[in-house]
Amino acid sequence: MNIPFLDLGAAYKELQSELESAALATMRSGWYILGPEVEAFENDFAAYCNTAYCVGTGNGLDALHLALLALGVGAGDEVIVPSNTYIATWLAVSHCGATPVPVEPDEASYTIDPGLIEAAITPKTKVILPVHLYGQPVDLDPILTVARTHGLKVLEDAAQAHGARYKGNRIGGHGDAVAWSFYPSKNIGALGDAGAVTTNDPEIADHVRVLRNYGSRSKYVNEVRGFNSRLDPLQAAVLRVKLKHLEEWNHRRKIIAQRYDVGLRGTGLVLPWTPDYSDPVWHIYAVLHECRDKLQTALNAAHIQTLIHYPTPPHLQPAYASLKHPPGTFPIAEKIAKRELSLPMGPHLTLDHVDYVITEILRALESITPSACS
Repeated sequence: MNIPFLDLGAAYKELQSELESAALATMRSGWYILGPEVEAFENDFAAYCNTAYCVGTGNGLDALHLALLALGVGAGDEVIVPSNTYIATWLAVSHCGATPVPVEPDEASYTIDPGLIEAAITPKTKVILPVHLYGQPVDLDPILTVARTHGLKVLEDAAQAHGARYKGNRIGGHGDAVAWSFYPSKNIGALGDAGAVTTNDPEIADHVRVLRNYGSRSKYVNEVRGFNSRLDPLQAAVLRVKLKHLEEWNHRRKIIAQRYDVGLRGTGLVLPWTPDYSDPVWHIYAVLHECRDKLQTALNAAHIQTLIHYPTPPHLQPAYASLKHPPGTFPIAEKIAKRELSLPMGPHLTLDHVDYVITEILRALESITPSACS
């Protein structure tokens, strides 16, 4: 077998007729910037997330950046971020002229530890920015309580959590705003870059809507120094089609995760943990092992593609050397980075493929001893 980490081509083939029909209708419409197709997706996705507003953006990083600006973040401010996340979370803060202040994750869930946030708050703190990493919802209630106590805003990074539920309710409107990415590999992905912000606050929605369009509500009238970050109508048409299938695709992911859970239990791998408050969507099925690199090499030899999310934490990236967080500053994030391995996952992965992955993992682990790991 040859098992890809994620088969994007299979997703296209399943929906080929619907996708091509939607794209053709958009091309024939003659409306290629914003317009009815974008508005229709914004309405559909807001309804799906049970929120009042959705504002489409050019990509997920812009969604984070514009949402932070709409929440009033600027030069000299601080934003609390996870130490364990993709660097886009930090970059959005930096693009506002603010400073990312890292907080370590809970070791069981890999998401930001709510119990450590309050100690990181200073007079400069403006926003708390938790990430629903790997499709696993953050424990939001204690974060929202801390934020309200200190007069702070909460922006959720839900780039990996389309359809995930926290205490029974879909992610999308728990905090002041939620930023989304529709990068092609996401649970609902466009055929290129795309993003959005959801919120129940009309002022935040309006601010993001103005910022994404050169700071303008009406042509040639620019209220603020805005940006060009508009969701493309072709991508909106694609996303409208895929949104109708998201629940089914997430269900398929859940079945795969359950198969991994059963097949890999007791192997020495640290398997994902799902707390009672969480209904994850398994964007990534992440395991930990002390001999991660050896395991990945063995699986690669068996034609099984795996990925690492993420090999270098943001605080150790050259881009953030100026913050002077040397190795060892955030040991939990660094430990995860050294041990994390993402197994094949996606709605088009067959159970035969999953069973093959499990078999090859078991075979590889038989020959790997922790003492042999460097």
